[in-house]
Amino acid sequence: MELARATEAAALGAVPWTGRGDKNGADGGAVDAMRAMLNTIDIDGFIVIGEGEKDEAPMLFNGEKVGTGAGPKVDIAVDPIDGTTLLSLGRANAVSVIAAAPSGSMYNPHDIFYMEKIVVGPEAKGKIDLSAPVRWNLEQVAEARGIPVSEVTVTLLDRPRNDEIVSEIRAAGARIISITDGDVAGAVMAGMDGTGVDILLGIG
Repeated sequence: MELARATEAAALGAVPWTGRGDKNGADGGAVDAMRAMLNTIDIDGFIVIGEGEKDEAPMLFNGEKVGTGAGPKVDIAVDPIDGTTLLSLGRANAVSVIAAAPSGSMYNPHDIFYMEKIVVGPEAKGKIDLSAPVRWNLEQVAEARGIPVSEVTVTLLDRPRNDEIVSEIRAAGARIISITDGDVAGAVMAGMDGTGVDILLGIG
């Protein structure tokens, strides 16, 4: 619950920047509010996955210690605002996210900023493979959902690095919802029923 309050604080810290065209201002407001809240929580937290280095935005940085120092040692992954551009333009789907795990158990990507991603709902759990061809994964999702591939809807970031994946999706006959920013929201949609999204793919 306290971690949820940290994301709530970040969101509230960013609200005054909504629609003001200043994504770094929004990030700064969110970062300052989240850091202040995290430092009231009785954890010995270590940020394994932070945000900011790739675009020189304000950040909770990799290796930063957070919390009061009392309580359990935990690894933390955090993005005070995923979708700062969306927020700065007054658009939907900017979110504040945090995850925590026992110390030493969280994968540390170090200086890697982008990763291949695949997200599906519970019905396709265990039936997909990030290393498999796009068409195969789409067929697996279609089978799990009981629909043809032509009815599968994929969401992914509209970036040149995803052009090849887009071509493979088109060749398989699936639909695409292209998003400009904020693939965390896209991942949540792919993992839930009733959103109109069956799978998130791409490099983001």
